[in-house]
Amino acid sequence: MKTEGIEGTERFLSPGKGRGLRATKHFKVGDLVFACPAYTYVLTVNERGGHCECCFTRREGLSKCGKCKQAYYCNVECQRGDWPMHKLECSAMCAYGENWCPSETVRLVARIILKQKSQTERTPSERVLTLRELEAHLDKLDNEKNEMNDTDIAALHHFYSRHLDFPDNAALTELFAQVNCNGFTIEDEELSHLGSAVFPDVALMNHSCSPNVIVTYKGTVAEVRAVQDISPGEEIFNSYIDLLYPTEDRIERLRDSYFFTCDCKECTSKSKDKAKMEIRQKLSTPPEEEEIKQMVMYARNVIEEFRRAKHYKNILHWPFLLPPSELLEICELSQEKMGSIFAETNVYMLHMMYQAMGVCLYMQDWDGAMKYGEKIIHPYSVHYPPYSLNVASMYLKLGRLYLGLEKRTQGVKALKKALAIMDVAHGKDHPYIAEIKKEMEEQK
Repeated sequence: MKTEGIEGTERFLSPGKGRGLRATKHFKVGDLVFACPAYTYVLTVNERGGHCECCFTRREGLSKCGKCKQAYYCNVECQRGDWPMHKLECSAMCAYGENWCPSETVRLVARIILKQKSQTERTPSERVLTLRELEAHLDKLDNEKNEMNDTDIAALHHFYSRHLDFPDNAALTELFAQVNCNGFTIEDEELSHLGSAVFPDVALMNHSCSPNVIVTYKGTVAEVRAVQDISPGEEIFNSYIDLLYPTEDRIERLRDSYFFTCDCKECTSKSKDKAKMEIRQKLSTPPEEEEIKQMVMYARNVIEEFRRAKHYKNILHWPFLLPPSELLEICELSQEKMGSIFAETNVYMLHMMYQAMGVCLYMQDWDGAMKYGEKIIHPYSVHYPPYSLNVASMYLKLGRLYLGLEKRTQGVKALKKALAIMDVAHGKDHPYIAEIKKEMEEQK
């Protein structure tokens, strides 16, 4: 395919940022700036049986692959459409059985290699940026990241050598680095992980902690919509990270994962940091600066421990090494400790409340989950930018919890607030919106 560009936008050199994407026409809030089909993608293993492997449609009664009996499809058309990629894994899954366990990144890279062998022209995913142009930042990788790359390359050879001819190790190292820095997580309306994908055109957008667009997914297509008015000549900014946290944390995360220092207006003004780091009022003795620093350090360590505890190969889709009851206890104890200094609206407190809510949902402790959600939702609305998916998903979870607990009025009200955000972020014609409206109709 020829280089056609994306209507209403153009690729340009952004001062201090390198290449970027800017508007050539006006976009108002809610407008679709552009859509980008995935160059390639994988459904996460935990969602097999609930979503179609080809189009990611969520539905009951999917048909399974007759050979491996692990991949599921809407119909014969979807199965045929996915076969060029699924055949990479089908025989291997049969051969390895329970020992078949490549990471999602390894699975994605295998599919990219296969596609690059058969695809010589630009794809519809590469109208302004080709996959081969993605940044790898090889010179900035530390020992830990290099070791991860080496582990992934070894796994790629182990699981796919019978079905795939590999480029040399230098090319593989670059490809894994490109995917790690530019890959996207496809999520559902509650921000649950569905899979991983590469969208080269979406990756062209630079980051801002006050983004003017948001990326959502319709199946395996990324849709980029305006969440601020964008004038011709303005750069189009996406956010690469969770924006809940204070400036110092965001800058550290961006340096570690994307190798740049953010200088957006939010990072230079730090306008939300005071509210995000709220200290408890009416303490008999106000905490010293050093006490606050120590508590921040404790909070970061607890968050990191949770991150490292994730283990997606566990049975029953429980994503942690520890049993739920122990994790809930850690959440409660950490909140108790941090609560001696931090207000409940402090983002570190909110982080642990969110973790606790997730554990309660898993344990089917609906009342416990609801109580955490009620504490979280208002501070989220203050800390996140307008039209945040994090806020929408929290209203959605709360709304569904209320309805399940027969609190109809509160449930419908919460779902309406979710829809008000999703109408802009997802577009009014998104299947998720139709599903939520159906849930509300059933309450009448």
